[in-house]
Parts: sequence; structure tokens; C-alpha cells
Amino acid sequence: MDMATSFVYPPPPSMLLNTMSVVGLAALAQIGWSEVRGNHLKYSKFASSSSSASPQPQKHRFGSFSSRIGMLLLYTPAFLAAAASFFVLPSDDLRFLLLKSALSLHFLKRIFEVMFIHKYSGEMAVDSAFLITSSYFSSTVLMLYSQSFALGLTEPHFDLKLLGVVMFVVGIVGNLYHHVLLAKLRNEEGGKKVYKIPKGGLFNTVICPHYLFEIIVFWSFFMVSQTIYSFSFAMGTTFYLIGRSYATRRWYLSKFDDFPKHVKALIPFVF
Repeated sequence: MDMATSFVYPPPPSMLLNTMSVVGLAALAQIGWSEVRGNHLKYSKFASSSSSASPQPQKHRFGSFSSRIGMLLLYTPAFLAAAASFFVLPSDDLRFLLLKSALSLHFLKRIFEVMFIHKYSGEMAVDSAFLITSSYFSSTVLMLYSQSFALGLTEPHFDLKLLGVVMFVVGIVGNLYHHVLLAKLRNEEGGKKVYKIPKGGLFNTVICPHYLFEIIVFWSFFMVSQTIYSFSFAMGTTFYLIGRSYATRRWYLSKFDDFPKHVKALIPFVF
């Protein structure tokens, strides 16, 4: 326990936060394992069950949105929650201000990408959109709520917030850069839904560098906040994106005979 409290604040006196730290981690790990087993959240290239490289939309049990509308629904509630925290939870605590700012900038960037960078032509299942939206919104609210309990407490022995700021900048810039590269692929095909093997940047070594940088962003949230809940959500997000990246690499291998075997899923030269 002494070793743990060198890096994180003590557990908050909240049954909700302590329960969700466990439940959220377990749920995200399970979803990641489901991705590995082939049971995917229905968005992006996994929105359709078609086996062709130019998949046609499938009918979803609870209906579907256009991909652009679905993606906006994913990020907007979390952004509004983060932005509202400046007024609902006013504080001049530096760590709290950094966390609010990082969460707001992260989800604002995602909304900007949906509106102006990504090219969409498919659909997103309503149930998948609801699950992901709920996860982003609840995790944002709970991270901020958890941080409110840390106000006035003794700082952890190892102060990671400045390292967290550096990681946040690296993560958000790297994620944006590789999203731009993906968007350029669609531009080359006149906006049509034709999949190609991504090139450039870290795409030459892993098929999901945008996931790698997203993981870095969520670990930066933990380093800025250093709460148990933010650690739990960063770990859960890592498990989910490991599973999703594994499934994505397997998808490319099944669709392209010329897919480079040296290109890993998520971590260059390793996995």
C-alpha cells in the first residue's frame, strides 16, 4: 500500500468510485477480449459482416446512424461534461485544472476530426454507439469526480503531472497526425469506401498507431490526476485497444494478400 500511494492518491471515500474502478476495468478488458474472439463493436470496418474489401452495410438489431452522426454522439457528451466542469467544479488547483483542460481538449479534438478530417460513408450500430458514448461520458465524469476528492490531500510522493502533460501533447499530436494519414487514403479514392493498406508515419511498423497514441493520451490523464479511477480507466482502455488492434491486423491479413507480415498490431516490433 505504501508503494501504491507513492504514485496515487488514497482510495476516495466513495463506494461509487471504488466500485466503478473495478467494474469499468473488468468491462473494458472483457470487451477487448471479445474483439480478439471476433465479437466486435459495430463501427468503422467492423460495422459490416461482409467479407469483401468494400463491405456493404448490414442491418443492425437496434438500427444504425450514419458514421458521422454516430461519431459525434460518441464524443460530444464527454466534451460537454469536461467543459462544464470548469463551472460545476470550480477550483484553482493546478492538477484539477490540467485534468479538466486535457479532457476538454481531447474530446474537442475528436469532434473537430469528425467534422473536418475523417471521411465517412458507412454506418454505426446504435447499440455500439450507446455503449461507447456511455463509457466516454461516465469515465469523464468519474475522473473529474474522483479528482475532487483529492483536493487538499497530500500529493503522491512521485509527482507525475508534468510528465503527464508531455505525454498528452505527444499522444494528441500523434493521434491527429495518423488520423490525417488515414483520411488522405480516402481522398485518394474520391471519398469512396475502399480500404487500402495505410502507409506513412508509424503505419510502416504497426497497423494501429492511432490507437497507440490514444493509449498514451489516456495514460496521460492518469499521470495528471494520479487517482485510482483514472488508473483503472487507462488500464481498461489499454486492454480494449489491444484487442481492437489485434482484430484490425487480422482483418487486414484476411483482406490483403500483400499485407506486410512485419507490420504489427499496436507496438512497433513487439505486438
